Amino acid sequence: MAEENKKRFPLWMYPKTQQRVQELYEKDNCKSQSEFIEKAIRFYCGYISAEDSMKFLPTAITSAMSGIIGTSENRIARVMFKLAVEMSMMMNILASTAEVDENTLHRLRGKCVADVKKSIGSVTFEDVTKFQKGE
Repeated sequence: MAEENKKRFPLWMYPKTQQRVQELYEKDNCKSQSEFIEKAIRFYCGYISAEDSMKFLPTAITSAMSGIIGTSENRIARVMFKLAVEMSMMMNILASTAEVDENTLHRLRGKCVADVKKSIGSVTFEDVTKFQKGE
């Protein structure tokens, strides 16, 4: 743009608008009111151009985000299924060897729910072993 020659043309504006330009052009580090007005016009042109692309952009973003979320959801569902299978196997093995009455089982479930809530889902085998040994 520096290589282009500037052209002069008549510009009509309201006195209040011209007063605002006079007040603000130096705050924007402009050397003249003309420079300030040119910057303002370029800024507004960019705003209008961006507004046109906004009609397309949300659709593209929404589509991409849906794909990412769908892939993550499928991956998490597969991992949860595998974890549920392993837990079922472990519970069946333990149930076949342990003799636990229903009252103890009910109290243990309550304690486990409280432990998981308190630890935000991070219960370690070491913690459970210490509890079972009375430590």
